Amino acid sequence: MTRGDAGVLNAPTLSVVIPAYNEEDGIAAIVERVLDVRSALRQVGVADTELIVVDDGSCDRTAEIVSRYSDVRLIRHARNRNYGGALKTGFRSAQGDLLAFLDADGTYPPEFLPQMCRVAIDGADMVVGSRMAGERNDSPAVRRFGNFLFAQLVSLMGDRRVTDVASGMRVFRREVLSRLYPLPDGLNFTPAMSTRAMHEGVRVAEFPIPHAERLGRSKLGILRDGWRFLSSILWTTLPYNPARIFGIFGVLGIFAAALCAAIVLGLRLRGVTSLGPGVVLVLQGAVVFGVSGVSLFTLGMMFNHLVSLFHGRPVRRGIFGRPVLRQPLEHHFWWLGGVAAVLGIVLSAMAGAAAFDAWPIERSWLWLSCGAMCFIIGLQLTTSWLVMRTLEQLSVRDVARQRDLAGSEKQMGQE
Repeated sequence: MTRGDAGVLNAPTLSVVIPAYNEEDGIAAIVERVLDVRSALRQVGVADTELIVVDDGSCDRTAEIVSRYSDVRLIRHARNRNYGGALKTGFRSAQGDLLAFLDADGTYPPEFLPQMCRVAIDGADMVVGSRMAGERNDSPAVRRFGNFLFAQLVSLMGDRRVTDVASGMRVFRREVLSRLYPLPDGLNFTPAMSTRAMHEGVRVAEFPIPHAERLGRSKLGILRDGWRFLSSILWTTLPYNPARIFGIFGVLGIFAAALCAAIVLGLRLRGVTSLGPGVVLVLQGAVVFGVSGVSLFTLGMMFNHLVSLFHGRPVRRGIFGRPVLRQPLEHHFWWLGGVAAVLGIVLSAMAGAAAFDAWPIERSWLWLSCGAMCFIIGLQLTTSWLVMRTLEQLSVRDVARQRDLAGSEKQMGQE
């Protein structure tokens, strides 16, 4: 295989991996369909195709059926290692420049492999067969809805729109595999792969494919595997851009606090001074949501600085994916925190002075609560600024040390 000037693959070989666990009803059909597209693959520039079936500890006739095909490499697990584990075994054994995988249950169409390989040869690092991009999809409605929600979540976390993050049919270049690992062994292998590819800057293209009803009994549990998918997406995103996750919840908390504060202020302007149950609950909500929202927001930004130290490069995608202000928002925390803290002290002092002047408590509770919340938020912002400034100094120190040491070694070499 050679690579052109634009990074295009020339005459690559392809390895197709099929993980199979108790798939005796459909394995023969899918094997024959993959073997039948070899000529079409050659027409789009694939030099050779190997087919690998990983029997993942099946207790039916799956391995026996596959062993009848001389053109298929059969790899057997003595015990079940799950979907992702079987794929990893296949990838380790594959010889192709391009790697592909699809399910053994007949739901994914191998007839679309030539078109997907063409997209990869033309420059994409990974081509995902999207079941949600307009072709016929015979999946149950609840799964289509779940796939839609997961795709929206990954799009939100990664600043790039995708339509199908759980597709089990993909083609990708062998060299990107190291950038995608580690990956889980379960059915959450595919959403974790899509999420990591997005954050690693892998060039991902989606290709519309139809999706058929599976042969045999599904191994996907809606609630169990849905929770695993969600966990994989969030845990995969955290090491790359934690500010996005924490920031979203932080902004929601701040918005909820502002809504509660508006309700309390409206009641106060209407002359409601008594602390009834409803007022107390709304006031508590304003304080809790406000403090929690700011805490989560700043915590996410601090996490981004820690991630930057680990990666050895700045992580600036943040909450909105691109800079909103000329300077990063955290650079303003010191004076925002100071203003909030001073405002809190002033409000509390005014309410305290009024209380000593025989002003009844039912008239000062709003100012006392606002003062306490402003002071706590101000302290949080100021403390977060100090922590992030310290982390920045550590990062700059490491960069400067590496630069200076590299310069010293170069100078010594010249001498």
